[in-house]
Amino acid sequence: MKKLSTSTIVIIIVVAILGIGGCSSYNGLVKGEESVTAAWAQVESQYQRRADLIPNLVATVKGYAEHESSTLQAVTEARNKATGITIDANNMTQEDLNRFQQAQDELGKSLGRLIAVSEAYPDLKANENFKDLQAQLEGTENRISVARQDFNKAAQAYNTSVRSFPKNIFASIFGFEKKAYFQAAAGSEEAPKVEF
Repeated sequence: MKKLSTSTIVIIIVVAILGIGGCSSYNGLVKGEESVTAAWAQVESQYQRRADLIPNLVATVKGYAEHESSTLQAVTEARNKATGITIDANNMTQEDLNRFQQAQDELGKSLGRLIAVSEAYPDLKANENFKDLQAQLEGTENRISVARQDFNKAAQAYNTSVRSFPKNIFASIFGFEKKAYFQAAAGSEEAPKVEF
């Protein structure tokens, strides 16, 4: 039996270490990507919950505020636009996420106008169904905020992994790419003006 040379043994050890490191890096990247996908599913779930509340809210307001049809129509159109945008978490780009976020922001603004309309209708404000829907909507907005924060944290952990050496080598080889982040809405850096 032929004895292996020292250089052959060193090469075998180096290849084995790289193979084990590669498997570990690949599995870590998969785990990170799955965390981002799960966090995205929570974001979508919370936005869907909000979208599901809107028809009942619109119907309740409609019963009290018939002449506010343009506001009700704007909410319905914004809801349809927001629910019509779907994003695959595995192929998400910043442009996709920005488009999704813009549609959701428009829906949020139209909901704000709808809630403001209720101020002009004391009977509507006193309606138990309206108050319950409004409370559910407020709770959902809080859940959306938390889900977006969790998504950004998962994306940050994944992106750090994808960009860190030596995992960046394996990420490049196996096609793992950075994930997009939710960003603050345009104009949110300015404090709102309060006038008395």
